[in-house]
Amino acid sequence: MRALLVAMLLLVTVMLLYQGIAEGDEGMHGQLDHAGHSVSGHIRGMSP
Repeated sequence: MRALLVAMLLLVTVMLLYQGIAEGDEGMHGQLDHAGHSVSGHIRGMSP
């Protein structure tokens, strides 16, 4: 049972690492752009 849990945890970890590496700079730039647009939209909504 413990071996199965360790194997599943290792598999999930490898998948998450692969996704992070596969996205690379393009994924990070997209996330930053999206976050910047969200923040600027919120600030615009607060302005009178």
